[in-house]
Amino acid sequence: MKSSSPLARRAAAFGASAAMLAGLIGLVATPAQAATAATASASKAKPKVSVSTPTTADRSYVGACPAKVSFSAKIKVKLTGRTTLAYRWLHGDGSASKVKTIKLSGKGTKYVKVSQSNTFGEDVEGWEALQVLSPRKVTSKRSHFSVTCAESKVIDEDQLSNRFRVSARAWASPSTYVGSCTPGNKVHFGGVIKVNKPAWVKYRWILNGEVVDYGKTKVWSSKRVGFGISPRESQRGYAKLEVLRPGHAVSNRAYYKVVCQDEAPAPRVSVSGLVTATNHETCAVSAHANVSSTARGRVEYAWKLNGRIVKTDDVWFRHGGTRNVQLDEQALSGYATKGGRITLTVSGPRNTDSITQSYAACEAPKPKVSVSSVTVAGQRNDMCADNRGPGVDFQATLTSTGPATVKYYWVINGKREHETLERQVNGSLNVTWGIGGTHGASETSGSVALVVVSPNEAASGSTTFTATCPPKA
Repeated sequence: MKSSSPLARRAAAFGASAAMLAGLIGLVATPAQAATAATASASKAKPKVSVSTPTTADRSYVGACPAKVSFSAKIKVKLTGRTTLAYRWLHGDGSASKVKTIKLSGKGTKYVKVSQSNTFGEDVEGWEALQVLSPRKVTSKRSHFSVTCAESKVIDEDQLSNRFRVSARAWASPSTYVGSCTPGNKVHFGGVIKVNKPAWVKYRWILNGEVVDYGKTKVWSSKRVGFGISPRESQRGYAKLEVLRPGHAVSNRAYYKVVCQDEAPAPRVSVSGLVTATNHETCAVSAHANVSSTARGRVEYAWKLNGRIVKTDDVWFRHGGTRNVQLDEQALSGYATKGGRITLTVSGPRNTDSITQSYAACEAPKPKVSVSSVTVAGQRNDMCADNRGPGVDFQATLTSTGPATVKYYWVINGKREHETLERQVNGSLNVTWGIGGTHGASETSGSVALVVVSPNEAASGSTTFTATCPPKA
C-alpha cells in the first residue's frame, strides 16, 4: 500500500510500525511547539544542562518481528529556581518526536530520566538521539541500533532435540574511540558462538561487508572469538560474526566509530593570589583568588573556612588562562571571630592545587564622635570698664558611641584659637571656651566653631555671635 505523504514514506523506509507512523505524521507542528516551549521556559539566568547518550538493551536485535526497541537517557539540570524542561527524540530518518515538557523547581543538581519505545516490523538500521530545547538547547550523541527480523519455525520436539543448533553474537569494545590514531589495536570485536552439541566450528569475521578473518575452533557449549583493528583515519562501520559450518548463523551487527585527533596534554591547574578581608562592622570574612589552567577544560574548586567546606563551584576555560573567583562574606561566630584560615583547593584532570591564608580577628567598631552646634553660654561685662567690649563664653556638646579620647580645637573668626585640647568622652560631654572683649569698642562680634580631629573628624559648623556692653549709668 502506498504512503499518503513524503513523511509517511520516509517513516515506512525507516521501518516504523503503524503506531509509530501515526506519531511521526503528527510531528508537522513540532517546530512551533518547540519554540513555544523554549520561550516559555526561558529565564534571566538559564540553568546548565547536559544529556547522556541514549542507551538500549536491544542495540542489535535479532528475532521475531514486530520488535519493540526502547531507549532511555538522563538529563542533568543545575537548578537555581524554577524552569521548564522541554525535550524531544530525534530519529535516524530525519524526523522527531513530539515535544514533551516537565516542570522543575528547587536548587542544586537534578537528574531526569526520559525514555521512549519504537516498534519495527522489518529489518532496519538507524539511530536515536535526545534533544533538549529548553532551558538550553543541547543534543546528545547518537545511539546506533539495528533490527534483524528472523522468522520463527515450528519444529517437532524430537527434531529439536536431535538437530544441531548454532548461534552467534558480536560486540565492539570500545564502540566509540576518540584519540590519537597510531599503530596498535584501537577497537576490538568480540563474539561468542553457542552450540547445543560439541563440534568443530568454522567461522569468519565480516567488516563493513568484507571478509577480514577466518577461524576454526572446537566449541563444547560456547566459545569466545574475536579480532581487532587499528584505524589510521576517522571512520565508522560494523562487524559481523558468521558461522559457516556445521549449520549456519550470522550475528548481529557490532557498530563502531573512530575519531582520530591529536593527543593534547591534559591541562594542569593552579591557584594563587589568595586575599582575605574581615568586615569588622558585621564580623564576617570574604576572600578572592586566581585560578589558572594551562589548557582548555573545566576546573572544580572548593572554599574551606577553618577546615569546613563552605562553597563549591567550577569554572570553564576555553583556551586556558586565569580567572578570579570569590568567596562571598561568611558570618563568623565563636572561636572563628578570633581569627582563622581560609583555604582554596582546585582540581583538574591531572592534578590538584591549594592555597591557604589567615584572616584577621573581628574587632569592636571604633567609637565615633559627633559635635553639636556652638551656642553662646554667657557674657562678661566687667571688661567694659576697661574700654573693651564684653567677654563671651561658648559651649558645645561632644557625643561618643563608646569610651574615647577626643582631641579638638576652637576656631574664632576663622583662625585656630589654641593647641589641640583633649578630653575623655563616653556618651555626651559639654565643653566650653571663652574670649576677651575687643579693645576700644563696646561690642564683641564674630564667628565661632569647634573642630574634632580624633578619633574621627567632625565639626560643629560656624556660629555667629554679637555681645554689646550695657549703657553707662
